[in-house]
Amino acid sequence: MAEARGYSATKEQLAARLARVEGQVRGVARMVEDDRYCIDVLTQINAIRAALDKVALGLLDDHARHCIIGGHGGPTDPDEQVKELMGAVGRMMSR
Repeated sequence: MAEARGYSATKEQLAARLARVEGQVRGVARMVEDDRYCIDVLTQINAIRAALDKVALGLLDDHARHCIIGGHGGPTDPDEQVKELMGAVGRMMSR
């Protein structure tokens, strides 16, 4: 079960969210194939990004609460914990 990893959302909830994102991506592919209006395609791409950002932020929050505060994995040194966490945040923001 996802609880072992510390996710506030269950593994099934995360899988459902990601399946919806997958469906959105397939929908965008169809829009491109159908020569849909570019702004409509871009709007859907932004919706996909927002959905993935929500999943990522939820996982990041759970990591901070479970792994860092709860001490269930990851580095034990506080400086290394901050470095790891900020590295993940930096990768999320660097797109």
